[in-house]
Amino acid sequence: MKRRDPGAGEPSGCLLLHKRPGITSFEALNEVKRAFATSKVGHTGTLDKFASGLLLVLVGRAVKLASWFSGTDKQYEGTVCFGMETDTLDPEGVPVAEGPVPSWEDLEAVLPQFRGDILQAPPEYSAVHVQGQRASQLARQGKSVALRPRPVSVYALELRGYEIASRGYAYVQIRVHCSKGTYIRSLARDLARSVGSRGYLTALHRTKIAGFPVSQGIDPGADVDGASLRAALRRVDQGVLTALGIPHGTVGPEVARQMLQGKPLAGLIDAATWSPAPPGGPALPYAGVVDEVGNLVAIIQRNEENQRWSYGYVYARS
Repeated sequence: MKRRDPGAGEPSGCLLLHKRPGITSFEALNEVKRAFATSKVGHTGTLDKFASGLLLVLVGRAVKLASWFSGTDKQYEGTVCFGMETDTLDPEGVPVAEGPVPSWEDLEAVLPQFRGDILQAPPEYSAVHVQGQRASQLARQGKSVALRPRPVSVYALELRGYEIASRGYAYVQIRVHCSKGTYIRSLARDLARSVGSRGYLTALHRTKIAGFPVSQGIDPGADVDGASLRAALRRVDQGVLTALGIPHGTVGPEVARQMLQGKPLAGLIDAATWSPAPPGGPALPYAGVVDEVGNLVAIIQRNEENQRWSYGYVYARS
């Protein structure tokens, strides 16, 4: 069992940030670090520098929940330029290829093959690690990077607008609802190539992370003294788990106390009231446990081989 963090008195929880384009996701956290006077700050899913939209940020002890909170679905609105491809598949790259501009009808015809469970190769300029280095580092060194396709899920993909620009390229607005690990830059590349064209993503806006909309996000750059950020810090509770789609069980004080002591989970799980259903089925291989007032006690995880549950991280304060 992992030990609880000794810094139980420090600010801990999650924040919804609205990142503006032109800064990295890491840079967007600087104001949060200053507001809470801590370096224990992290996010649960990167947005590229040119992109904008929602970041789910964890503060204090909650940073250790990132691996479980990062597996959520996300929604985006973006613009794809058809007729040209850049090396980075975004507006910060240099042109590397051109192709004929597809019609709206051409694109509509290929959309079905990009919906559902698909295999997708990440961009060469990405944070995916290859032999201990980020693919983007190797690409900038001029080295060829061959990234294997990975399974991702695209729950919804639709065209929202189509415009031919003065240079003859087509700029197409898309809306995407997808799983963790989906690269919208790769989606733009593959859409274009599937109709015999080339394309890259010119703009991207993340509109939703699981049940959290971007309208709830705070612009950290507009918060001069950090007061708004501190006021917006959410405790990690039943509401957060529900919004993230993470199943959770509610336990009484005695069971919570036994969990804090590291007692075996088998009988303790049976004593919980589960929402939306008891764990163990085809749902996520992890779940939250909350106390009677909804505060997170622990994250538990299931071994896929023997189906036994173990403690992932005991979060409750002493």
